[in-house]
This record gives sequence, C-alpha cells and structure tokens, in this order.
Amino acid sequence: MGAQAEALAPKDITHRRVLNIAFPIVISNATVPILGAVDTGVVGQIGLAAPIGAVGLGAIVLSAFYWVFGFLRMGTVGLTAQAAGDGDTGEVAALLTRGLLIGAGAGLLVLLLQVPLFWAAFSVSPASGEVETLARQYMNIRIWSAPAAISIYAITGWLIAQERTRAVLVIQVWMNGLNIALDLWFVLGLGWGVQGVAIATFLAEWSGAALGLWFCRAAFQSPDWRNWVQVFNRLRWVRMIKLNRDILIRSLLLEAMFITFMFMGADMGDVTLAANQVLMQFLMITAYGLDGFAFAAEALVGRAFGAKQRAAVRRGAVLASLWAGIMALILAIVFWVLGPWTIDLMAKSPEVQVAARIYLPYMVLVPVLGVAAFMFDGIFVGATRADEMRNMMAISFAVFVVAVLTLVPMFGNHGLWAAMLIAFVTRGVTLGLRYPALERSVSP
Repeated sequence: MGAQAEALAPKDITHRRVLNIAFPIVISNATVPILGAVDTGVVGQIGLAAPIGAVGLGAIVLSAFYWVFGFLRMGTVGLTAQAAGDGDTGEVAALLTRGLLIGAGAGLLVLLLQVPLFWAAFSVSPASGEVETLARQYMNIRIWSAPAAISIYAITGWLIAQERTRAVLVIQVWMNGLNIALDLWFVLGLGWGVQGVAIATFLAEWSGAALGLWFCRAAFQSPDWRNWVQVFNRLRWVRMIKLNRDILIRSLLLEAMFITFMFMGADMGDVTLAANQVLMQFLMITAYGLDGFAFAAEALVGRAFGAKQRAAVRRGAVLASLWAGIMALILAIVFWVLGPWTIDLMAKSPEVQVAARIYLPYMVLVPVLGVAAFMFDGIFVGATRADEMRNMMAISFAVFVVAVLTLVPMFGNHGLWAAMLIAFVTRGVTLGLRYPALERSVSP
C-alpha cells in the first residue's frame, strides 16, 4: 500500500475536508448563470430580437454537442482518485494525459463534423432565417474552441479527484470573468455584435484550458505523464472506455427523461410549458447546490476505494451525504419562502405566474427527494461503478415512462411533476440498494 493510501484513515475524512471540497464547486456553479445573463444582456443592447435569439440558440446547440463528452469529467475523477488512493503516482499522471488526448480528439472530431452537426441542429430548429444566419456566424467562430472546452472536462475531473476544487473555482471564475469583460469590449465597445460574443467565448475557453494545464503543472514536471507505455496501456484504455461508455448511456437516459418531460409539458399549452420552464430553473439551482457535495463524495470515496479502506469509503459517503442533506433542506426552505417572488421575477405574465405557483410545492420537494440520487451518483462515480449507475438509471427511466403514462392522463401537469419526483426517488432507492455490495467489494 502506497504512502498516500496509508494517509487516508477514516479519521482523516473530516467535516472540514468535505466542505473544503464542496464549497468551491458550489460557488463555481453559481457563476454559470451570470455569464448567460451577461451574454443575453450585452447583445440585447443592440436593440434587435434576432441577435439575442441567435446567441441563445447557438450556445444551446454547442453546449449540447459538448455535453455528450461530459462523461470525461466523471470518469476521470473516479479513476484518478483511486490511483491516488493506491499511491500510484505514475497512473495519476498517465490519466491526465489520457484525458487530454480524449478531450483533444473529441474536439477535433466535432470540428471535422461541424457541417453535418450544424445541419442536423438547424433542421429541427424553428428559428427564423435571420436568427439562423446569425447563429451560424456565432457557432462558426466558437466551434474552434471545442478541443479546449472538452479538454476542460478532463482537467477539472483530474483536479477534483485530488481535492483541488479551489483550482476548479479559479478556472471557472477566470473563464467567466474574462468572457464577460471581452463581451463588453467587443460588443459594446467595438460593435462586433454576435461575432464579438463568439470571439469572447472562444478566447475565454482556450485561456481556461491553458490555466487548467498550469494548475496541473506538477504532473508535467514528472516524466510519468509522457510514459507512453503506461499512457497507452491497453487494459487501462479498455477500462476507461467502458467506464465512460456506461456514464454516457446513463447521461443520455437522464437527458431523455428531461426531454420527454418538456415535450409532455408542451402538449399542455403555452402557459403550462412556460410555467414548467420557469420551475425547471429551481431544479437547476438544486443541481448546482448539491453538485459540490456529490463531487466531494466522488473524490473521497474514490481515494478510499483505491486505498482499499472500507471504513473510509463509508465515512466519506456518510459525511458528504450529511452535508448534502443539510443543503437540500436549506434549498427546500428557500424555495418555499422565496419561490413566489422568484417566479414573479422570472415571468411577467400573470397567467404563467399563477400556473408556476400552483406547481411550486413540487420544487420544494425536489431537493429533499432528489438528494439521494445526486449523492449516490457521486459515490458510485468514485467507486467507478458506472455499470450500476447505467442499470439503475435505465430502471428509473422505465419507471418514469410508466408513471407518465399512468399519472398524466389522470392528473395532467401534476402527474407529470409527480412522475419526475418518482424517477428521482427510484434512482436514489435503487442505487442505495446496491451500495452495500459496493462497500463489500472494497478489499480490506
């Protein structure tokens, strides 16, 4: 057992350690919607509707392309944390190189396929000709930062695995801060319009990747990162590919659930659709609030798993989940107290406000009923049990579909929200039932 593994005793996993990992991620997540608001606000100063729609549409399309490779962060966390827990510094460095190779390769693939990808995206888009033209101008520029944007998944995963979430926070704040400053300069100062927003994001993403590599500089000071025999070890690549494949399938099923939810809501009329869209922002806030603690579980459980310390696995899972539960209760109270005011802030239509208030109680329940799903995802990522995550997500998706088909005809939008909550609970319960086996698999 390596020196790092010996250092990971259960007593070393403290409340302070959990919070030191989690809070920078929570703060980092809080900066994400600020950038979107500034992007919209800056192009809104042009005084035309088309540029606003173009930036929004282009950003959504590119985010969807990049999101497909989000598995890279989760897979990198689990594998790197386990290697660190086992004291295998050579593998820790090799995992960074593998992640960067995958990120760069995926980015180049997106660049090569940009023509058919853009065609497919705009084939299903209801945008006007003017919005589509401007959106293409935006995407044609920003797409060239794809290798950087996707590689950042690997960089952040590698840093989180080593509990360096403050570095992740700095990267996020730097990227968003630079992006905002360049937005203001290029659009308001130089009058570059939609293209200025794209150039700002292009430069911010490349600079964010460069800053991330600087934070990883210790790995590059050792020859292990370019030990090509280890980097291209066939068994290691097979394990990484299988892990990432299962995470991708799990993520696609989760996305399919949200898409189904939105499509079902659209069939209930414009007011219900708008109300659901407003309330989905509460769900996103829940994700931003709980992600930090899920990431803490990923790092601590992964490291304990690599160190083969069963008691440390349990303590990391319990402490991270305890704080996530506290955060979930805080969010539920905030949604209950400030929810009506927040709804009125986001939607000016009286009809939408009334409809959203009717379904607000479901948002109060989301953090409380969903916290187990978030935390077990983090625990299973740390243990690199992506096949279990995939299987339990498949069960949860099937339960969601059955619930939708059963409850929506009887209760309308109430049934739709109930189906979503049932899916969250199912995911938490099914993963929870698999947790004892995960813990038993840790070889003492």
